[in-house]
Amino acid sequence: MGDKTENTGATIKISAKSRNKIIIKTSIVGILSNIFLSILKAVSGIVSHSIAIVLDAVNNLSDAASSIITIVGAKLAVRAPDKEHPFGHGRIEYLSAMLISVIVLYAGLTSLVESIKKIIEPVAADYSPAVLIAVSSAVFVKIFLGLYFKKVGKKVRSDSLINSGQDALLDAVIALSTLTAAAVYLIWGVSLEAWLAAAISLIIIRSGVSMLRKTLSRILGESADAALSSAIKETVCSFPDVTGAYDLVLHNYGPDMFTGSIHISIPDTYSAGALDSLIREITAEVYRKHNVYLTAIGIYPVNTRDKDVIGMLDAAERAVYEDPDIHELHGFYVDENKKTIRVDLVVAFTAKDRSKTFDAAVGKIRSLFPDYEITAVMDADYEEE
Repeated sequence: MGDKTENTGATIKISAKSRNKIIIKTSIVGILSNIFLSILKAVSGIVSHSIAIVLDAVNNLSDAASSIITIVGAKLAVRAPDKEHPFGHGRIEYLSAMLISVIVLYAGLTSLVESIKKIIEPVAADYSPAVLIAVSSAVFVKIFLGLYFKKVGKKVRSDSLINSGQDALLDAVIALSTLTAAAVYLIWGVSLEAWLAAAISLIIIRSGVSMLRKTLSRILGESADAALSSAIKETVCSFPDVTGAYDLVLHNYGPDMFTGSIHISIPDTYSAGALDSLIREITAEVYRKHNVYLTAIGIYPVNTRDKDVIGMLDAAERAVYEDPDIHELHGFYVDENKKTIRVDLVVAFTAKDRSKTFDAAVGKIRSLFPDYEITAVMDADYEEE
């Protein structure tokens, strides 16, 4: 694949090799920065007797561990496919992102426990100028890291980097809160130290749960990106004689790593040889433009010999589209010799009872064409939002 990038119009696709280098380079910056901040805050927290600063130092150490996990995940994810994993190892990145989420969640829970202990047995903090300067510096470093991680993470579609960036920005808020508590103590003599630490812990826990939920959703399997699906269908329909593209199903094996299947509508006059050639051309073009390998392309033949079918299709569409939960009717084919009609109906996931909605729509088609045997299939819109 080399080390080049490809401009596909709407986005710039980065090669797997380049993407891996970017992730590792960014993560190393995070490791070095967080180790430095962890040492700085640990010393400051111990000197000032500040539980909030000490917990923040521990949090920075966990951030460094997260970056190490990101590097390991990126390294493992680009391993070549093998017998046990024929579609590659890209999903390891999702597992590393999940592990980072768990680390953040654990850090929040342990911080909350320590904060509660300090609320029960408070210890007055001693905020020296050196401590305040150290915490202030951490704010700017964390803001830089957060924005940098999120920018790079979105560019290379890395959940691990995006999660780390979100966590870094959260750390900046924590450091600002610590400075606010210090100001309140120095001006009015009121110690909010332990209570602030507890509040910080709850924010960390909330962030960890949010990141974990998002990552688990990716692992379970989300609907395909609407822009990518539309682009693939547009490419498929650009071929001569392809009048429609339906039932696109994409399987994700890591960021920008997809296999899929699709149905196309073509004239029923196509020979087996011409059909094989068309399918091969479509498969190659979709892979070239979108880096998606279509493992199967199904066929919906379009009636070309009987002009009355157009009127029959219009009547069927008017009937079934009376129900808003029927999103699409396709694959409509009439065989006059066998007196059969084949049709697929896309039923919304939001329908109260999808089976009942489907049966009702099929019943309408049967009532329109009582002399035909109806063979219907219930489809789903996998891009439905």
